[in-house]
Amino acid sequence: MPSKTAHVFALVWVLASYQQWLACSELPPTCDSLIYCHGQLLHTIQMAGLYDDSKSFVDKSLKHNVSTTLRKFNKLMSDTDENPSREQLLDFVNENFLEQEELEEWIPEDFVKEPEFLSHIVYTRVRDFAKEIISIWKTLGRKVKQDVFKKQDQHSLIPVPNGFIVPGDTAFQEYYYWDSYWIIDGLLVTGMTKTARGMIDNLLSIVERYGHVPNGGRVYYVRRSQPPLLTQMAKIYFDATNNISWLKKSIDLLEKEVQFWINNRMIKITVNNVPHTVAIYHAASLGPRPESYYEDYMTARYYHTVEEQNRLYIELKSAAESGWDFSSRWIFDRYGGNNGNITFLETSRVAPIDLNSFLYGAFSNLAEFYEHLQNEEKQKYWSNLANELNNTINTLFWNAADGIWYDFDTTLQQQRPEFSPANFAPLWVKAYNTKPKAAAHLIEKVIFYLKREGIPNFLGGIPSTTTRTGEQWDFPNAWPCLQSIVVEGLENSGVPIGQHWAREFAERWVRSNMYGYNESGQMFEKYDSEFPGHYGSGGEYRVQTGFGWTNGVVLRFIQKYYTD
Repeated sequence: MPSKTAHVFALVWVLASYQQWLACSELPPTCDSLIYCHGQLLHTIQMAGLYDDSKSFVDKSLKHNVSTTLRKFNKLMSDTDENPSREQLLDFVNENFLEQEELEEWIPEDFVKEPEFLSHIVYTRVRDFAKEIISIWKTLGRKVKQDVFKKQDQHSLIPVPNGFIVPGDTAFQEYYYWDSYWIIDGLLVTGMTKTARGMIDNLLSIVERYGHVPNGGRVYYVRRSQPPLLTQMAKIYFDATNNISWLKKSIDLLEKEVQFWINNRMIKITVNNVPHTVAIYHAASLGPRPESYYEDYMTARYYHTVEEQNRLYIELKSAAESGWDFSSRWIFDRYGGNNGNITFLETSRVAPIDLNSFLYGAFSNLAEFYEHLQNEEKQKYWSNLANELNNTINTLFWNAADGIWYDFDTTLQQQRPEFSPANFAPLWVKAYNTKPKAAAHLIEKVIFYLKREGIPNFLGGIPSTTTRTGEQWDFPNAWPCLQSIVVEGLENSGVPIGQHWAREFAERWVRSNMYGYNESGQMFEKYDSEFPGHYGSGGEYRVQTGFGWTNGVVLRFIQKYYTD
């Protein structure tokens, strides 16, 4: 992507092109805010390149109310004949916005420095490492300040009632949807059930407000989501506590979140004259992502028509909705392969195997919840939906020759035979024949596939793909959440060869995390699969430390494989 300094545009031209683009679209804006999501103010400031990272601006707070801020901006544009200089725009921002601390530090009430599970860890150095990781929960605890509740339109942060664990210690000072699952799982390992419940209740409060869980806790995320794991969070919390009164109180909103995906992200396709319903990522809203506005705008300039540019904006946001932003999984060349760059994203063309598996898990979880609540009608409804999706997963996505599931190209109506840990998501949710003999045969094929792809050769973790593109969700990066999906999927199969490799991959990951922590004193959001302990690369921001889901995954692996 061209650097900002390589492109200096006359703002008059930029604003004219913005008006043309706006007039040609019938899409809804990213959100309703004329400050943070759409409008001339956002476009003008972000295209001026005032910040190295576009997120810096949309995370600022307003000094004045929205109408006053817009009135001052309109006066600036009038006084400068619609062509303010970069310095004038910077002065405007400094006079009307501030980098306010919207969160306050918070130590969870149920934090225990040395939880009981530590005493069961066999090896001293692993126990010491786990103790260090547990202490990080204190540094990542946050609560929303009261000022954000009182003046919500002056902040992009969406306030939530309970304290929570942020993913990282710098760039991500808000909560994110799928990150929260592995954070909550780590909290449960350490006995912090109250904090875990509070985080789930936060997400439920957002479902009540918006009808679904957005990508993250900012208003500019509200028209896109992330992998739908809310019911899975509820399941692991319920399994740990058997809190039936909480489940009864929460079930309607849990169901509402899943219904959002059915209503808005599932499509009907016919393959070989057989109809199927599959899920896709598809975040259709107007314009670039506000938090990556300049970058998206410049990427879209590859195309010459407004229609093509708007299509790419949707695909960029859909890739962000997937959590895999960005990856060769969403890139298409003219032959249906993945050669290219993010200019050629067609995210919503893919029926992702992991998304369809997560929804199978969500349907199954709701069926189980309603069984606990003795609602036979609802239990049967969700069980039937789960069975239908299970059949689709093992018809469209399963490749018997390779012994693995793949993403499905809905345009060419064929599988995309590329390696990724997402291919193992059906194991994670048990979307396969779990009878012992059938499961053993399946797992043997899956392990053969892993070996054929050379995955056991990577000592730093299971890579996201085997395609090197420079994008952060491609080779050689190894992500904690993906290790969890593969390891737990193999472990929960109950098949000895699968459990052997689950332990092997988990222990490699723990060793890699320990090595990196001992060298740097940090836990990273992603690692390099080729070099144990080294942080990963690529992406739209510098590598983040902290790190919520990394801590959660390594604690779960230690609890499973290093305790007596």
